[in-house]
Amino acid sequence: MNKYEVMYVIDTALDDQARTDVINRFNGLVEANGGTVERVDEWGKRRLAYAINYKTEGYYVLMYMSAPPQLPRELERNFKISDAILRYLVTRMEGDIPEKRVPPKAYVVREDVPAGEPAREAEAPAEAPKAEEPAVTEAEPADAEAPTSEIE
Repeated sequence: MNKYEVMYVIDTALDDQARTDVINRFNGLVEANGGTVERVDEWGKRRLAYAINYKTEGYYVLMYMSAPPQLPRELERNFKISDAILRYLVTRMEGDIPEKRVPPKAYVVREDVPAGEPAREAEAPAEAPKAEEPAVTEAEPADAEAPTSEIE
């Protein structure tokens, strides 16, 4: 049995009960085909990097499973025919299942705050500093005896 990591994005137009049914359907599909679901992490509603079918948000689900080698193909086939799934990715894992992943959150990095203290929102300056203008230099006079590229 191989270990797999499956990430899929569910359409946010579904209500909570329908979304739970979709997650349970794919968990049941894994178990019906001889696999075991190790862990399911629901990351929740996130903004998509680009619009998919004119939708800008999706509900992310990360599933870890142990399954025979032919199961990912069957799982992908079911992802393709499901209207509720916007995108999916099935990858084979080496080693143990990692610790629970926490989706990334936006944070502000400040250099003036010591390491142990929480960062505060940065305030915008009242007036933006003006960019330095390049120094104007006088043009050098042309040499009277400048070499020419004439062929004699």
